[in-house]
Amino acid sequence: MLVTDARAPDHPIVWVNEAFTRQTGYTADEMRGRNCRLLQGPATDHAQVARMRDAIAAGKATSVELLNYRKDGTSYWNAMTLTPVHDENGLAYFFATQTDTTHIHRAELTRQMKEEVEKQVEARTATLNTALDQKTALLREIDHRVKNNLQVISSLMLLKARRMPEVETRLALEGMAERIGAISIAHRLLYAEEEGTHFGLTEFVSELLSDLDAGMADDRICIDTEVEAIRLPASMAAPLALMIHELASNALRHAFPGGRAGRVAITARRTEAGMRIEVSDDGIGLANDTPNEAGFGRSLVEMVARQLRGSVRWIADGDGTRIEIAIPIRPGS
Repeated sequence: MLVTDARAPDHPIVWVNEAFTRQTGYTADEMRGRNCRLLQGPATDHAQVARMRDAIAAGKATSVELLNYRKDGTSYWNAMTLTPVHDENGLAYFFATQTDTTHIHRAELTRQMKEEVEKQVEARTATLNTALDQKTALLREIDHRVKNNLQVISSLMLLKARRMPEVETRLALEGMAERIGAISIAHRLLYAEEEGTHFGLTEFVSELLSDLDAGMADDRICIDTEVEAIRLPASMAAPLALMIHELASNALRHAFPGGRAGRVAITARRTEAGMRIEVSDDGIGLANDTPNEAGFGRSLVEMVARQLRGSVRWIADGDGTRIEIAIPIRPGS
């Protein structure tokens, strides 16, 4: 609180309380005889100052809020109420109360900044979502076109294979067409995914084997799967399709000769380092299988495993065969 002399030139301060001195940093002696404009500074609102000056000149009460400055130069918001005090001779003093409202302005500034940041985040998020939607649509369109092109290539190779008189050449072309078809299936499944960056392994293997079973149906052989629900990057789809197709088709073709019945099992589980895939059968086993000099299935599987930074183990499991593939997965995949 403070009191100014309304009858003296420039309305000098005649009294301040202790709270005023704590708020401003000035002592009572330093303020006595001086005008309150001492508390104004470069950012003080001139319009509010003029409003206060007009009220004083008219001898009327008023309330203003100013950015004032302490003795040490730091600023603070000051809500001031001026009240005229009269005696028998008229206007004698102005009594003023001052309240530090800096905390209110800081809270308001924080709220405004928060709102602005939220608006910017919302705008940026909307932009990113739009870009992501466009990217996803583009990836799905690419997968769709690649799938169509691979299907055409596979069909051409099969057509050519049927016209080849040499059995060995015909089988080689048919094998390549099937491998291209497996990659085509991978792109077809990626196209069916809502997001183009990842795919679910469970559905992927099921669809892949369903297509394989349709092409090599044999009631003597049962295909069992136990695949964990693992989300994998789209970049792994084609290599995995090629690898799983190669191992499963080789088992169906070579593990059960002479009308022999049996079982092919495919499992996939997440491990600490990534993922482990096993393809096993209870067929005649590696030792009893007739080597195919023209074939390169084993080399192809090992090449794809290296591409995925993984490893392959070929195990003669009693009368059957088990292939173990360890593939690392990046964190967050």
